[in-house]
Amino acid sequence: MNQGKYVFAQIFDFVSPNDFLKCVDRYDGDYKTQHFGCWKQYLCMAFGQLTHRESLSDTILCIQANSEKLYHLGIGKAIAKSTLSKANENRDWRIYQDFALLLIAQAKILYIGDSQLEVDIKNNVFAIDSSTIDLCLSVFPWAKFRKHKAAVKIHTMINAKTSIPEFIFISDGKMHDVNVLDMITFLPDSFYVMDRGYLDFDRLYHIHKAGAFFVTRAKKGFDFERIYSNDADKENGIKCDQTIKLSGYYVSKDYPEKLRRIKYYDKKTNKLLIFITNNFELTALQIALLYKHRWFIELFFKWIKQHLKIKSFWGESPNAVKTQIWIAVSVYVVMIILKKKLKIQQSIYEILQVFSINIFDKVPISQLFNKPELQNVKEPLYNQLKLFNL
Repeated sequence: MNQGKYVFAQIFDFVSPNDFLKCVDRYDGDYKTQHFGCWKQYLCMAFGQLTHRESLSDTILCIQANSEKLYHLGIGKAIAKSTLSKANENRDWRIYQDFALLLIAQAKILYIGDSQLEVDIKNNVFAIDSSTIDLCLSVFPWAKFRKHKAAVKIHTMINAKTSIPEFIFISDGKMHDVNVLDMITFLPDSFYVMDRGYLDFDRLYHIHKAGAFFVTRAKKGFDFERIYSNDADKENGIKCDQTIKLSGYYVSKDYPEKLRRIKYYDKKTNKLLIFITNNFELTALQIALLYKHRWFIELFFKWIKQHLKIKSFWGESPNAVKTQIWIAVSVYVVMIILKKKLKIQQSIYEILQVFSINIFDKVPISQLFNKPELQNVKEPLYNQLKLFNL
């Protein structure tokens, strides 16, 4: 079916043009547009991200160098840098946000019942974290962070079983991570795994009252009263497993019920970690392993920033920055969708690497990943994230 079609064009066969058009019409994205509409803008940005371009100029140069192929890529005619730049500055970024969220909803259906966790539980497991991208204050004055620095934060909640992002919020660098907990709807019986930057007992109690569970790191020096100590599985690194109540004047009012405190020694990193949770049913080791799965959200940020080129932005306004981020998120989700539909065994990293060097091939994607020379495209070990990245 895809014989004679470029790999780039095949990738976006997994996307419904009608779904995209609905997002465009919602915000009048193509109003008074003749030749370079939102879909072509999207394809140009996606092309730059999939081919690892370093800038808007680099993207346009590569597109212009392949002008004879553009019609078959869906882009049409070669465009000027100013045309793409103007589109990124002026067309409502919510078009690409809505499209990414629509793709996420489709991916969630495809991955129902799947799990990559070491812990065998039926509950949903979500990892919450943020990633900060440093910017130049003189170029991005709206993205305030510190006195002489600017930054953008990408706040994300990812389904740890499937690596599908289910919540994304983009803010300036000043916004504290814990404030994002006020924006999330917590699902009963689901686990929410966070680092200690989210340790706010009032907000954690809100999660508890919603019937959900949290797993987070304890900060040093918080006051508590030990109520009971369970047997510790010391062979597997569990140093203690305690039922506690907070004893500080304010925190005991913020969280008046019992908590569980687990001290775990990780042999690989030689670190002693203390976890706080409101779940008393899983074993202490299972709680420690759940925290390990924060790794998946770290990998998500790594893919978005390094492999889909979000470490630097191709526009200066809030609209251009959010447009670039949401298009990158949507491209990531398209990779997840085609990986599932085509039953590709390689990781998302490997898929992106293969696409980047075969984007102009006319081999069906399903055959592309069966080539012997593409079976060993592995991520360098020095790029692997540590289990507990403190």
